[in-house]
Amino acid sequence: MNLDFSSMPQYTQLFINGIIMTIELTLISVAIGAVLGLIVALMKMSSVKVISFIGSAYVEIIRGTPLLVQILIIYNGLPQFGIKFPGFVVGIIALSMNSAGYVAEIIRSGIQAVDPGQMEASRSLGMSHSMAMRYVIIPQAIKNILPALGNEFVVMLKESSIVSVIGFADLTRQAEIVSSVTYRAFEPLIIIAAIYFVMTLVFSRLLSKFERRLRSGDTR
Repeated sequence: MNLDFSSMPQYTQLFINGIIMTIELTLISVAIGAVLGLIVALMKMSSVKVISFIGSAYVEIIRGTPLLVQILIIYNGLPQFGIKFPGFVVGIIALSMNSAGYVAEIIRSGIQAVDPGQMEASRSLGMSHSMAMRYVIIPQAIKNILPALGNEFVVMLKESSIVSVIGFADLTRQAEIVSSVTYRAFEPLIIIAAIYFVMTLVFSRLLSKFERRLRSGDTR
């Protein structure tokens, strides 16, 4: 069977809608995941054993279970207890929680990489531990881990395709719709594969440019 892309242009709007939904889902999920990941990282580093255990348990559970299973638990499992969310909200919750488990470890390693003398100097200036973390340690850590956070965004952009299993109208779901209408699976899948590649390439290049600007700012 020969490839035939002649019918694909008429579904351009579907692919555009899928791109928009995919980017929206990824941006919101990574933003929430970064905030939640920071909280989990601080919990894991807490001197209070109960809080540290909760933070560690969260990371281990999230990283030790498949994202697909996490999505299905929220989408199919929670309604059994009367808790039901729309597909978009399910996608955000699942991807945010999943991202947080990985971001927490990135942030924790970034904080631990900051020279301990920074904390000592901050405390000697009269700052409390929380103030030193907020104004001195965390800003330095975030700057150091930006490449890793950027990679997490790219990974999440690709992994967001899994929400199509719950009917969310992301890019992958749109390809399935086109495939069901045209009875051709290969062509729409090749198209979205190319789109994902271009999106990840563009975001990676933008991230690299941003990192270079940060490094040039440090040398001034």
